Amino acid sequence: MTDTYAPRAAVQARPGAGSAVLDVVVPVYNEEADLGPCVRRLHAHLTAQFPYPFRITVADNASVDGTPAVARALADELPEVGVLRLDEKGRGRALRAAWAASPAPVLAYMDVDLSTDLAALLPLVAQLLSGHSDLAIGTRLARTSRVVRGTKREVISRGYNLLLRGALAARFSDAQCGFKAIRADVAAELLPLVRDTGWFFDTELLVLAQRAGLRIHEVPVDWVDDPDSRVDIVATALADLRGIGRLGRALVTGALPLAQLRAQLGRGPLPAPPAQVPTGLPRQLARFAAVGVASTLAYLLLFVLARSPLGAQPANLLALLLTAVANTAANRRLTFGVTGRRHAGRHHLQGLLAFALGLALTSGSLAVLHATTPPSRPLELTVLVTANLAATALRFLLLRLAMHHRP
Repeated sequence: MTDTYAPRAAVQARPGAGSAVLDVVVPVYNEEADLGPCVRRLHAHLTAQFPYPFRITVADNASVDGTPAVARALADELPEVGVLRLDEKGRGRALRAAWAASPAPVLAYMDVDLSTDLAALLPLVAQLLSGHSDLAIGTRLARTSRVVRGTKREVISRGYNLLLRGALAARFSDAQCGFKAIRADVAAELLPLVRDTGWFFDTELLVLAQRAGLRIHEVPVDWVDDPDSRVDIVATALADLRGIGRLGRALVTGALPLAQLRAQLGRGPLPAPPAQVPTGLPRQLARFAAVGVASTLAYLLLFVLARSPLGAQPANLLALLLTAVANTAANRRLTFGVTGRRHAGRHHLQGLLAFALGLALTSGSLAVLHATTPPSRPLELTVLVTANLAATALRFLLLRLAMHHRP
């Protein structure tokens, strides 16, 4: 991985040239009725709306009906249409073969039912053409997406994506929408590592891309469910669960060359900002405040629990010490985004300095309170909260200084 940020080069589109910039693969199995209308509609849309040369590849998954004949007739009728015939079934197998054989720099695919509105196709591939992103997916789960489908499929889809988030730490929102694109140079490196040849192919590709540090662009889509869908939901779900287990084991055991992929494909880190320029201050303040609220509540609870057996000052010391260590660890990870052990000792020393200041403020406040007024538990808590607010402001400044201006 490079030491400075280097954007990926944009695709060199050549309007009017004979070579296609985009190759849209349509995998099919026994789709003799829908294939013709689908390809003609897609071809008409690309001709009218897509500003660069394109091709459409019909990837026939060993169909046993009239699909091969329809595909050949389309290729004879439309010069931008090609046909790839496979001897075995499997959507992942078809996509792998079609993408590997394509000379286009941007590769895409969509389901033959065209459930996804084609208006999303140009936004899908534009981020790849510009070099901004490495993969792009249509998502039916964005707030601005418009989806028409039954409750059963809605629940299954959302449940599957939640499972991916929990089991594989996926950060993309919709793994199964049949509307995706990838840069050919990225596909050439990822495809040899994708083992699935069926419906889990998409998920495996996306997880590998995410772990390699690639940028996945998501496009909200309008999507209307095809009531004639031939997907076997139970069989597909079982296959997906097996795929999740297999991929999860590979990630845990280190069987995949993720470090090599990240070094080869991942984008380098952004250049460090000048020392005087704050980075993400509003977001850091919000997260620091959330951590601070949780720490204060924990501190007050510990103080109340320890107040009777230990007394006010020892209870204050114990509660502040425990919450200070936890506060530093939480802010290091959540507020400032620092992970790993590097500089961890230094950061905790800085946290202990903040702890000492907080102890001085709170203990001094308690001493002044007890010297001037009769002891009162509500008044004690009020003074401690006020002193902690002042200590919190100092803690934020100290931690931010330590974690943002580290060499």
